[in-house]
Amino acid sequence: MKVVNLKQAILQAWKERWSDYQWAINMKKFFPKGATWDILNLAEALLEQAMIGPSPNPLILSYLKYAISSQMVSYSTVLTAISKFDDFSRDLCVQSLLEIMDMFCDRLSCHGKAEECIGLCRALMSALNWLLRCAAFYTEKFKEMLDQAAAENQLKMCLERLEKILDSMKNRALIHIAKLEETSSWSTVEQSLVKLGENLNSLSSPQLRSQADECISLIKSIPTMLSAHSDQLNKTGFPTIHAVVLLEGTMNLTGETQPLVEQLMMVKRMQRIPSPLFVLEIWKACFVGLIESPEGTEELKWTAFTFLKVPQVLVKLKKYPQGEKDFTEDVNCAFEFLLKLTPLLDKADQRCNCDCTSLLLQECSKQGLLSETNMTNLAAKRTADREHAPRLKSAENANIQPNPGLILRAEPTVTNILKTMDADHSKSPEGLLGVLGHMLSGKSLDLLLAAAAATGKLKSFARKFIKLNEFTKHISGEGSKAASVRALLFDISFLMLCHVAQTYGSEVILSESSPTGEVPFFETWMQTCMPEEGKILNPDHPCFRPDSTKVESLVALLNNSSEMKLVQMKWHEACLSISAAILEILNAWENGVLTFESIQKITDNIKGKVCSMAVCAVAWLVAHVRMLGLDEREKSLQMIRQLATPLYSENTLQFYNERVVIMSSILEHMCADVLQQTATQIKFPSTGMDTIPYWNLLPPKKPIKEVLTGVFTKVLEKGWVDSRSIHIFDTLLHMGGVYWFCNNLVKELLKETRKEHTLRAVELLYSVFCLDMQQLTLTLLGHILPNLLTDSSKWHMLMDPPGKALAKLSVWCALSSYSSHNRGQASARQKKRHREDIEDYISLFPLDDTQPSKLMRLLSSNEEDANILSSPTDRSMSSSLSASQLHTVSMRDPLNRVLGIGAGESVHHVQSQNCPGYHRSQLAPRPPCCCKGHSCLVNTAFPSTVLGMRRWERSHGKSSESCFWITPGNVDPTDSPCWV
Repeated sequence: MKVVNLKQAILQAWKERWSDYQWAINMKKFFPKGATWDILNLAEALLEQAMIGPSPNPLILSYLKYAISSQMVSYSTVLTAISKFDDFSRDLCVQSLLEIMDMFCDRLSCHGKAEECIGLCRALMSALNWLLRCAAFYTEKFKEMLDQAAAENQLKMCLERLEKILDSMKNRALIHIAKLEETSSWSTVEQSLVKLGENLNSLSSPQLRSQADECISLIKSIPTMLSAHSDQLNKTGFPTIHAVVLLEGTMNLTGETQPLVEQLMMVKRMQRIPSPLFVLEIWKACFVGLIESPEGTEELKWTAFTFLKVPQVLVKLKKYPQGEKDFTEDVNCAFEFLLKLTPLLDKADQRCNCDCTSLLLQECSKQGLLSETNMTNLAAKRTADREHAPRLKSAENANIQPNPGLILRAEPTVTNILKTMDADHSKSPEGLLGVLGHMLSGKSLDLLLAAAAATGKLKSFARKFIKLNEFTKHISGEGSKAASVRALLFDISFLMLCHVAQTYGSEVILSESSPTGEVPFFETWMQTCMPEEGKILNPDHPCFRPDSTKVESLVALLNNSSEMKLVQMKWHEACLSISAAILEILNAWENGVLTFESIQKITDNIKGKVCSMAVCAVAWLVAHVRMLGLDEREKSLQMIRQLATPLYSENTLQFYNERVVIMSSILEHMCADVLQQTATQIKFPSTGMDTIPYWNLLPPKKPIKEVLTGVFTKVLEKGWVDSRSIHIFDTLLHMGGVYWFCNNLVKELLKETRKEHTLRAVELLYSVFCLDMQQLTLTLLGHILPNLLTDSSKWHMLMDPPGKALAKLSVWCALSSYSSHNRGQASARQKKRHREDIEDYISLFPLDDTQPSKLMRLLSSNEEDANILSSPTDRSMSSSLSASQLHTVSMRDPLNRVLGIGAGESVHHVQSQNCPGYHRSQLAPRPPCCCKGHSCLVNTAFPSTVLGMRRWERSHGKSSESCFWITPGNVDPTDSPCWV
């Protein structure tokens, strides 16, 4: 049978009463494989034969349904065939066609070329027009008063299908595409819409009238759906603000408030965020952080950040110009929005076991951020909402004091303790010891440290304890009681400082160089002997090898005495000598000189009186174990286990149990990496909380690139970065390095093809780059962008929207880095990183200081924008930079060089040429000396300010010529598609 006899094949199947699957098999036999069923118009041919009589032919309709189910015909050809049927008086035929539409209209898809996808859009718009005509026909029948029941039933079926199609945003988007493709067809739809609207008044059923009105309104919204959808996206949230606040609360509680304020203001300005929504996003991030934070120290840190630091941030934000509206009104409006997020507030209240919102309102009122009237009004609304909130009513829960209340009470206590620590320690050491003992009980220490960190007093707190630790060096004729007090003061101050360094970073401990040049003992020990993340210690370093006579006397004391002596004991010397003493003891044990019982006695002496000696011993053992083979580590690990086990004896000094809890936490942090590498388990005394939160987050046996892309994909789907993801990103940045991290995330950005997705990806990437903004900006502008822009095979990746998104990310990063760099604001988390330097940017970008950079001219050109960025009290970014100021900018600084090279260049176009021995550019005044078989970029003027391209210079004596020829200065850079 030939292709032209498709109608004859259908009739033969009907005559012989083939079943649907028999028909499909025979049809495939009859017709060649080359032509598709859509080209043969199979769907239209089947419908034409099925709709000959007053009622449809059920057998032929079954063939069509089988063809649809088995994907012999596409959805577009079926919809097109249905839309050609116009005899609406045949009710049964219309019903059959509506039933066929039910088969696939809720899952429309198209697999094929772009033309076929556009065909589906057109077919759907034709089907929409057919349904409107069908509905208009049955509404007219109402006017004629003929068989109204049948007309109402048919109309109901039509409107149900219309509603089903239009309820899907995807279907409306497909219709919108068809409208853009065929304006004339959309005009037909509008005419059918008008005709249906004219007849709606004749409907007696209010339900049908309401259904029809809803369909009409959905169709009318199709032309404006893009703009409406865009507005909706912009109002749903601001992930950059959310992530910046989460990052600060999770990793930089000790940082100053001013850099955070300026960063938030910069984001607010760059993304044009309205003030009430800006403040709302800050509060949302705080509540999410409270809910997400792991139990223990992290929970206390987040509580302090939310209730103590963020109100101070808002006080500083209040000083910035906010437009005509008063900032207190913006804060009030933000709280009004926040109260509508009832599930979020209820979850936070459940977690903290108190009314968090009321406490925040009171704190904001104290700081002058809310009027008394507004505070009372907002508190009353929240109290009413809490009446219906689920609560945990248990005896155990009722006895737990809420952390927010404890933190707010801890703030004045920190001030009182600082005053106490300022007193002369020699006059009343016993009284000071009592104060320190109260600090060690329960979670008091972590509460006080969190409150001090959030209020900027932690560094002062640490200085007081270093001063106290130094005080214990001074020994005058002392009795046993005075000696035990001095030992306890040394031990408690040492343990507290270790705990602060591990929880908040060692940079909090470090002091400015003293006039005498003397470095305190604890700072020396911490910098040279204390294991930290990213710091590998050498166990054979001279710092672990003090005076041999002191080591020998310490070994003899530990081995021969039943317990450590206290009188006239120089604890700082003992802590410095313990590493070498442990080495001697370990060697003796390994060579069989000492038995295990002797080792137990020695370790009991080390940890029996002061826990700090055990900490120093384990610090050296951790460094020592790293250098040993797997079969050599057993005795060292056994010694660590012995030192970590508390001593149950009556001869211990005061507050021993409290000190052991802190010691165990310190040792657990120190040993975490070594224990993981050696697959060893050491049970530290339980403190009732997770002592190492956010540790060991990476899944085992999975490439880090897969982890990075997986986490970023999840973050992009959610639309915001959570605390766990931030820590995973931080770990991957530390592990993979700046270039690897930046390059792979930029690749993920360039994979996005939808405008709203790229916008969200840029906001999230900018917030992730805040982990180390300056280094990532240098890498992005100095390496990633030049590689993309100078490789023609990658230019297709830079098309809009991903290309425009990458440009936006580059500008945001450049502006943020330059602004914070000029103020010298590197956060603590960036200062403590131990990473490789990326490249010598002075060699990468040759000096050319004749002109100021584009970025500096950009920042100095707009007085109004600069005023928005700068604080009224600290205008470090001047609203207008003078020529002399621009001239004094150091172009030897890496960031200034990557932003400022080749200022004044303009972008024209790119043309890549092979130059086999000569230069083909007509723009070049003469063949440059570098063009010998190399590929040159001619008539190029990429702004090195953005690209950071290395000028490929070949020196010949004292002269050098560049491969990059700059277009004349009268070319408008904005004329080029490459310009951002």
